[in-house]
Amino acid sequence: MSRNIIFAANWKMNKSVRETPDFAPRLKAELANAPKVEFEVVIAPPATHLMALGPALKSTGFKLAAQNCGQGKSGAFTGEISPVVLKELGCEYVILGHSERRHVYGEKDVLILARLKAAVDEGLKVILCVGEKLEERKAGKTFSVIETQMGILNGLNLGAQLVVAYEPVWAIGTGENATPEQAQEVHAFIRKGLGSAGASTPIQYGGSVKPENAATLLAKADVDGFLVGGASLEAGTFAGVIKNGLQSRT
Repeated sequence: MSRNIIFAANWKMNKSVRETPDFAPRLKAELANAPKVEFEVVIAPPATHLMALGPALKSTGFKLAAQNCGQGKSGAFTGEISPVVLKELGCEYVILGHSERRHVYGEKDVLILARLKAAVDEGLKVILCVGEKLEERKAGKTFSVIETQMGILNGLNLGAQLVVAYEPVWAIGTGENATPEQAQEVHAFIRKGLGSAGASTPIQYGGSVKPENAATLLAKADVDGFLVGGASLEAGTFAGVIKNGLQSRT
């Protein structure tokens, strides 16, 4: 079964509101000569930038995403953003369980599950991030960590609302990246763990993706795109990731 190839830009806490609207048309122009392969582009700016970026995406076909969402429609959740409001702002996707949310801000699986359910209830597609830290990989715990993080999906049937992103924490922002073989090994494990849904669920790789390694990563059978951090901040560089990756599918 063919799966969507999805390239998602996670800007994290970068860029000003003022410079945000120009990004989408510049990226569109950079992709004018991209290989003729079906793919989807998702852009997740800081929450403060959603209103600036959303209208700029309408003529591009790119999708708007949030970097996180609250676990309720409304209520006493200071500092959170309701998935209802995200839909109102034009978001189609939300990133949940990113390693920085897990390890910097202490979000546990029970909270990520609550956020996931709230997002799905509002019709948002979820990019669920999973991945191991360096000490866990060295201890041979990669698969057990992934299995535990994926466990929040047990009993849920999310269908086309689910994308999984494997992000080895040791390769995020470090300049290191998993080899294509390491990425494929974990992606295959994730796909098997998804059961019957695995055949149709896109699984992205995230971890120091750049134009230079995009083709060899996307050539792997179970890699269906990328969740890109630093390399997504400049339109030309992000376009390079996309175009070079797609070359492996032509």
